[in-house]
Amino acid sequence: MYRSHYANQLDESLVGQKVRISGWIEDIRDIGRLVFLVIRDVTGSVQVVVTGEKLETAKNASRQSAIIISGFVRRSKAKDFSVEIKASEVSIINSAVQPLPIDPTGRVESSIDKRLDSRALDLRNPKVAALFHVRSAALNIIRDTLLKNNYIEINTPKIIGTASEGGANLFNVEYFKKTAYLAQSPQLYKEQLVLALDKVFEIGSYFRAEKSHTVRHLSEFTSVDVEAAFVDYEDIMVLAERIVTDVIVQLSEKCKIETNLLDCQAFTPIGKIERLTYEECLDELRKEGEKIEFGDDLSDPLLRKLGEFHRGFYFIIDWPVKLKPFYLESKESNSRLSKSFDLQYGYLELASGGARQYDYGKLCSSLTEHDLNPTNFSEHLKAFEWGMPPHSGWGLGFDRLMMVMTNSRNVREVVIYPRDTERLTP
Repeated sequence: MYRSHYANQLDESLVGQKVRISGWIEDIRDIGRLVFLVIRDVTGSVQVVVTGEKLETAKNASRQSAIIISGFVRRSKAKDFSVEIKASEVSIINSAVQPLPIDPTGRVESSIDKRLDSRALDLRNPKVAALFHVRSAALNIIRDTLLKNNYIEINTPKIIGTASEGGANLFNVEYFKKTAYLAQSPQLYKEQLVLALDKVFEIGSYFRAEKSHTVRHLSEFTSVDVEAAFVDYEDIMVLAERIVTDVIVQLSEKCKIETNLLDCQAFTPIGKIERLTYEECLDELRKEGEKIEFGDDLSDPLLRKLGEFHRGFYFIIDWPVKLKPFYLESKESNSRLSKSFDLQYGYLELASGGARQYDYGKLCSSLTEHDLNPTNFSEHLKAFEWGMPPHSGWGLGFDRLMMVMTNSRNVREVVIYPRDTERLTP
């Protein structure tokens, strides 16, 4: 038996009992006839007092070595521990080579690149580990919310034969002497699947070959995608609001220790998120002296300026058709505008979605208007001749949401093994 208890299970109710713990040596304090060890596991840390015949083993151990301790729980005089273990057995399972490439306690700071090079060791830092406890909890919250709303979880191919959004920035792969691509989105598949499954979602990895060197771009990213039949874009925006609210409320309940450790800002539960039309954004920017015309995209500097006025979550809705993908439906009241939205947090785009074009003829025309050949989308288009219902959906950049939720400044912080334009290892 490697352990009888985790560190966070040791309390005064166990005083006098024999326990067995497993973990890593975080600190060694040698005061002659006594050695104090601080042992950390995934739940926290505990102080161990070593004397007698096991003293030399403890004195010669190296920090971060894997260790198993057996002993009796007793009250502690140390200010950081209410109880400690008086060791009866000390077993070094695997010694850590010194010097280590980084200090996993976080006392000595390292650059993010050095930390990522030794990511498995970096995760022994409680603050770093807390990020991924929060990430795991948030994924479960999102999945649970969607399942409770009768969405069916799907898994679509990641090796595809056609660009799902008809754009560039795709990774080419050789597929049995054919050209294939790594999926940049499940868009076409999830639209096809509402034909029968009604409401679907996928949480998966996707790939974009953008040569972007920013704190918010990755070459491989995690996306939460939803699609629902007989749902308009206002309804699907309400679902996005529900997801964000559930994540905020439940993380504060389920991850109090981790969010306190990360010093996350306190989010108040949100109800209806502010909605700004694209044209209202133009008006705000023009008042600030920006020369911007209808049909111009909102560049990063412009979004940052908008983010100064709208610091929390907000939607930008009703974008020009030409700025959005071919599969979005235009508004009946103004054919220049699409039934679309982006969910923002300040300047940061978190999600994008809208109502989809479900009419076969109009979809073919839209492809042509976006300089795409309908023939290349024949496998997708045939589903629209089988009674395709009206449908809407969105894709949420989960890594960016985690940046916001954990108050991180770099998306690489919240991804265990990030992939960007420079990083392919570990």
